[in-house]
Amino acid sequence: TLKDEKTISFETAQSVVQKPSINIDKNEDNYYDTLSGLHKSIRGSDVDASLHYLAKLLMAEDFLPLVRRLYCICYEDISLANPAMGPKVRAACEAALELGMPEARLPLSSIVVDMALSPKSNSSLIAIDAALKDIQEGKSGTIPLNLKNTYSFDPRQTPYLYPHDYPGSWVKQQYLPEPIKNASYYHPKESSKYEKALKERYDAIQRAKKN
Repeated sequence: TLKDEKTISFETAQSVVQKPSINIDKNEDNYYDTLSGLHKSIRGSDVDASLHYLAKLLMAEDFLPLVRRLYCICYEDISLANPAMGPKVRAACEAALELGMPEARLPLSSIVVDMALSPKSNSSLIAIDAALKDIQEGKSGTIPLNLKNTYSFDPRQTPYLYPHDYPGSWVKQQYLPEPIKNASYYHPKESSKYEKALKERYDAIQRAKKN
């Protein structure tokens, strides 16, 4: 070797040659395909596939797209089935960003396993998309007078009823604009005890509305 060059041992050269090539360039489509693979594997509750794609993404050492995707998965696919997951995902992602590699694999692998095996629900996603569709199609109307800040004291107007003054903190009154007063966006799932409890209250309110 030349005087200013470092000597490379046979063992070092052999390890470099034998190391597999990981095609996970963050500037290429394959990176986002791998993010998609992670997302769909967590949604499908396949913990082993989820860890496989996480491992590939960790090799790119670009955490921000990964963190954003984990937040998205949490609220798109887990959501009301496990509301405690949101703060847990945030804490794990913040820890990973502070630690950097290789230690970042610790909180990220933990949270990905938790997310993959968590109950799943997309009911809130379906609900907001249905509400957005109505708005985009012009299906709305004037806000009921009793909900406005500039409340009129016209005696002919139905006054606002303060729900906390009534049993169960609920009282029958109109909230939606007249043209869509019977619109229904949220349809609860029963994939967890938490959303089952939401469904019980939702169903009780719907029955009371009909009385």
